[in-house]
Amino acid sequence: MYENFYAVERWSKKKVHCVYQALVVAIATRHADAVDIKFNVDDRGVWIALPHPAWAEYSRRNPGKVITDPLAVQLAGRYLKQQIEAGEDTGREMFVVSEAETLDQLDQVFKEARAVPA
Repeated sequence: MYENFYAVERWSKKKVHCVYQALVVAIATRHADAVDIKFNVDDRGVWIALPHPAWAEYSRRNPGKVITDPLAVQLAGRYLKQQIEAGEDTGREMFVVSEAETLDQLDQVFKEARAVPA
């Protein structure tokens, strides 16, 4: 769904190609309590920073379940697409997502997955 997708920029109406590239635990790279997910947006690197506390909160709300790396990529990609289509991607290199936004994106990914016919 969101590891390789197209989005249309709100202001320019340009169709951009977004491709997942990397997932990095940000504690090691920038001393942040987050998971950074990189996408190439028409060959420009864009990072989506998801807060680690969202992982703990999700597990607290859903005992026995975790946010996996592939699931994190899906929710980060959905967030990126939403930002591009809303006109919020103005050449930024990084988007820092709140815990509430992360959990909301996760809910939306699950809803979309359930809506896809088998």
